[in-house]
Amino acid sequence: MNEAEPAMPGAGVNDRWRLDGRVALVTGASAGLGAWFARVLHAAGAHVIATARRADLLEELVQHRGDRIQTIAGDIADPDHRQAVVEMLRPHGRLDVLVNNAGICDDGPLEQQSLDDLRRVVEVNLISVLDMCRLTGDLLRAAPAASVINVASVYGIVASRGPMAAYNATKAALINLTRHLAAVWGQDGVRVNALAPGYFPTELTGFLAGPAFAQSIRDRTLLGRTPQPDELDGPLLFLATDASSYMTGQALVIDGGWTAV
Repeated sequence: MNEAEPAMPGAGVNDRWRLDGRVALVTGASAGLGAWFARVLHAAGAHVIATARRADLLEELVQHRGDRIQTIAGDIADPDHRQAVVEMLRPHGRLDVLVNNAGICDDGPLEQQSLDDLRRVVEVNLISVLDMCRLTGDLLRAAPAASVINVASVYGIVASRGPMAAYNATKAALINLTRHLAAVWGQDGVRVNALAPGYFPTELTGFLAGPAFAQSIRDRTLLGRTPQPDELDGPLLFLATDASSYMTGQALVIDGGWTAV
């Protein structure tokens, strides 16, 4: 088989970072990183379907973006809601970008948590991702070059000292799920990668507003500062677009150097 002629250096650089005409789904998109990701993908040209529990915040997303965006409110841990999301996708005939972003964190020592507390974290952070991938598999394969992005965490790579056992366990599982799906879907042209952010300002992190907490991040990271949300734009678009067309099965860490030493 003859291979295609290599592209000239720099040819189509900007085009490779665009998502015009593509369909993207973002879970956990009512606030925090999910809402941010939905806006970034929309700005890159994608038609975005955003889902989360809080309908009022999803409506704000529509009001600010309007065209090329659809929303569906519901709990990603509910199997019926996941099925409804997929039915909304079906008229598009394919899914180009799946961002499994929805996630929650447990709080407190393991022995002080209830079994229901732990189950809830596993349902949202892991089971819902497994099921969304299961339900959208045919739509992903129907796309010319689909990309799945599982939003993990640095605590899927290293352990936290703070007590959140279920969060650590599920984020680590997401990273190996990413590798596994990359292995079995690669032959279908579906790439699967993970984002592993450090501490970014979101509701889950208290927006890094606590002075002592923010200082602890500055002390721990090699760059010596806390991040801004837009510092995830490049990594997200890199994984979502053709800019990373030969990359799969990887966890892209964005942590200011937290895990480097």
